[in-house]
Amino acid sequence: MGAPSSSALPIRCPVSERRLSFPELSLNPAKVAPEAAPGREAGQEPGPGAQGTEAGPGPGPDSESRPQPPAGPGSEPLPAAEPEPEPLSASGPGQDPELGWAAGQRAGAPPESQPLPASESENGVSDRPRCHTDCLEAPLSRAFRRLGWEVGSHPWIFLLLPMVLTAVLGTGLIHLPKEEEDDLEEQYTPIGSPAKAERRFVQGHFTANDSDLFSIARKSTEVNYASILVVSNTNSLLEQETLSEISEVDDAVQALSVTQANGPQILYNEVCSKNQGYCVPSNPLLFAWKTNSVLNLRNITFPIYSLAGQVVYLANILGGTVLGESMGLSQLLLEAKAMRLQYYLKTGEGVDSERSKAWLIHFLNQVGNLEKSLALKKIQVVYFTSLSRQLEFEATSMTVIPLFHLAYLLIILFAITSCYRCDCIQNKMWVAAFGVISAALAVVSGFGLMLYIGVPFVIIVANSPFLILGIGVDDMFIMISAWQKTNVMDSIKERMSNVYSKVAVSITITTITNILAFYTGIMTSFRSVQYFCIYTGTTLLFCYFYNITCFGAVMALDGKREVVCLRWLKKPETPDQKCSSLKKPCCLPCNSLRDKHKADIHPMNLFFRDYFGPFLTSTESKFFVVLIYILYIISSIYGCFQVQEGLDLRNLASDDSYITPYFNVEEEHFSSHGPRVMVIVTEALDYWDGDARQKLEKCLVDFENSDYVDKNLTEFWLREYVKYMENHHYNVNDKITFLKNIPNFVIDSPLFMYYINITSSQEIICSRAFIQTMGVSSSTNKKLMLLQFRDMAEKCEIPLMVYNQAFIYFDQYSAILENTVRNVIVASTAMFIVSLLLIPHPLCSLWVTFAISSVIVGVTGFMAFWNVNLDSISMINLVICIGFSFDFSAHISYAFVSSSKPSVNQKTIEALYLLGYPVLQSAISTIIGVCVLSAAKAYIFRTFFKIMFLVMVFGVAHGLIFIPVFLTFF
Repeated sequence: MGAPSSSALPIRCPVSERRLSFPELSLNPAKVAPEAAPGREAGQEPGPGAQGTEAGPGPGPDSESRPQPPAGPGSEPLPAAEPEPEPLSASGPGQDPELGWAAGQRAGAPPESQPLPASESENGVSDRPRCHTDCLEAPLSRAFRRLGWEVGSHPWIFLLLPMVLTAVLGTGLIHLPKEEEDDLEEQYTPIGSPAKAERRFVQGHFTANDSDLFSIARKSTEVNYASILVVSNTNSLLEQETLSEISEVDDAVQALSVTQANGPQILYNEVCSKNQGYCVPSNPLLFAWKTNSVLNLRNITFPIYSLAGQVVYLANILGGTVLGESMGLSQLLLEAKAMRLQYYLKTGEGVDSERSKAWLIHFLNQVGNLEKSLALKKIQVVYFTSLSRQLEFEATSMTVIPLFHLAYLLIILFAITSCYRCDCIQNKMWVAAFGVISAALAVVSGFGLMLYIGVPFVIIVANSPFLILGIGVDDMFIMISAWQKTNVMDSIKERMSNVYSKVAVSITITTITNILAFYTGIMTSFRSVQYFCIYTGTTLLFCYFYNITCFGAVMALDGKREVVCLRWLKKPETPDQKCSSLKKPCCLPCNSLRDKHKADIHPMNLFFRDYFGPFLTSTESKFFVVLIYILYIISSIYGCFQVQEGLDLRNLASDDSYITPYFNVEEEHFSSHGPRVMVIVTEALDYWDGDARQKLEKCLVDFENSDYVDKNLTEFWLREYVKYMENHHYNVNDKITFLKNIPNFVIDSPLFMYYINITSSQEIICSRAFIQTMGVSSSTNKKLMLLQFRDMAEKCEIPLMVYNQAFIYFDQYSAILENTVRNVIVASTAMFIVSLLLIPHPLCSLWVTFAISSVIVGVTGFMAFWNVNLDSISMINLVICIGFSFDFSAHISYAFVSSSKPSVNQKTIEALYLLGYPVLQSAISTIIGVCVLSAAKAYIFRTFFKIMFLVMVFGVAHGLIFIPVFLTFF
């Protein structure tokens, strides 16, 4: 048998494992027993400041001769015992893992056959140079030792005070909005984007009279509207019967009215936007057909159609077109598969806008039944409103509430299963269950505090509890593992003191890296990301606080259960005693008594030592691992070039939302032409000057020559005005004549009134043209189009600006990549600095940097294969993966370089033996925490699961496979 109650040598290069099942990685594998220190009898408890070797054999907890402990934590710490060498002893499978294993041979070999490593002297003390890099670790360990003593001395205080704090902060949840009020533009578009500045310019320089002369293209912001897309069941809807059904739908919509509880009915013609006193037609072609039943539909041209002398643009109101021969600037329209019916309503502040919104909500409640009530046979109908995206987005958060309860249950089951032992003393089922409760208390406290100080609660914050439950229990596994390595014969205070001193660096480095990773997200240009990172980072800080207080207190209380259980099991029973009924609940799951001299080795640690480690370090396995990594990195790099950028706004709704088929139809039939873009002359210009007009015309022609512009659909008031002047034989180059005839020109063409900003002193301070975009259905093309237009405007000799209300959302395509790269670089740098400070070994820092880069490339590349865009939601996860990449790789590599084994293969096996199972536990717990989101009906929650799954799988693959193998090559 191994020497009982032996003590490890002091460690000068402490390993800071995040999830370390065996926290002491000694450079000297020999176990030595301490002599009694001066002034201390055998079995006496050390003070919290002692260096804490484990007590030697002494009276058990049932002995009456146990010496009294010191007066308290405030007393002078006793000097640490000076260890004297003992000969190595054989170790069996159930004994201390470091006995008999240090020389690189399997446990169980006789000690005589195990020569000491060359780096050790004969007395068992290592002669190798020690790296004194504990300037942060040593004081941190001493502080935690004192804290552990206090927790062990007063467990009820440390248990109840955090719960009182949770109850106080939890009252902040009353500020949780009953219904989310996320402003999509505010939360999911870049802060300070160029389009927002462009919009302010347009709003300040161009006005519109929506009550009498409405024009949607001239609007700088989105208006209230309802939209219906009609899809023909036949090849074309340009048939009399099909148009008749479309007309029925149009009439039914305009007949909708809202009956208010305390007010008059709201009719459509009271809230519609008007043009010269009449509601703007939902579709000009349908309106022409309804007013002229003999209209020849075979003479329609696309995209420009001249109707009663008025030019009608059909580009965005007819879809799925089949065109024939060319007829001037247009082509003959042969077939059209879809038609858009657009109902514009009054917009702005006040009663009119509220009445419009009330009518829209009534429209949403009734339009779903139109298809059935009208018995439509020729067409199918999908619909959308200006309120739909917001309403559906707010509804998605309700879909994950049942999933949260399921995640909570699964995490508890996993924690209990992981900590279940048949040994009634070492079993930690109930402690593990409270560890999950502790993470839930952190969620309540963190969220309550944030709501108290007024941090907005946005929908993606609903992802945070799932993540917190997954990673919040990781420190619990470390503390339980450290507790199980303490001497069961010691007092509770001494055991808690030892546990805290061992896990101090481990759980602190975990907290620092994860919180730094989240708080890095505050630098992003997206408010939703900022708020998510603030909530999650703060909640993780509470997890750390509750783990070292209330969870430690529960461990101390459970330690008292161990003592009572041990006494009862060792005390013989007589038929007259009635202890059996009390033993059963205390000593569940069984009444076995573990040999106190045997080390508590988890079977999974033996698996990593005896099977996985040797298999991984074989030559054939190394070759196969290298080949797999090469394929992994090549696939990842390829995927990085395929990933799409930006958040598709349809993904903000749940899968079964009515807006999904609407966007699908729009993408299928109306994607050829994009938004109409304003080209704005931002400063006063001498339009009557021929040279100025020539420069402006040249710039406009450059826009028209772009691949993203349909040159036949440009609207420019100056071109039309020059023609008007020439037709009336006016001198267009004369300033007075030029300015004097503008009022007459806008009388003939009223819409051009909104193209020109002319002051009362007859000075044109700015004006605008309109160009029609095309071929911008993908996010990549939208980004390239926007960048190209702005570049062309900047290069023009005339000061120009481009704007469309959709640019507010297009700006995310260019901002998301920049934000992601910046956050990744900053977070990686922070991780590198932390690795140098807390695990200061240069080789570790290099491997940490390598692993972080490799995991980020892998996650980003495989996002494309899993249909995940690079958007504000996935950007959060990429920043998170930096912290996990650090955790999985840093501790494995440091355990490797700290090992005293003679060969690289043995160093790798020891690192896996010590850390393989805790790393695996951490990954599985996090995956379980977020796996329930895979069943969510909303893209934003499923995306969170997908990327966290990739992060965990690739992180574990690097920590347990790639890094261990690569380390053997150096």
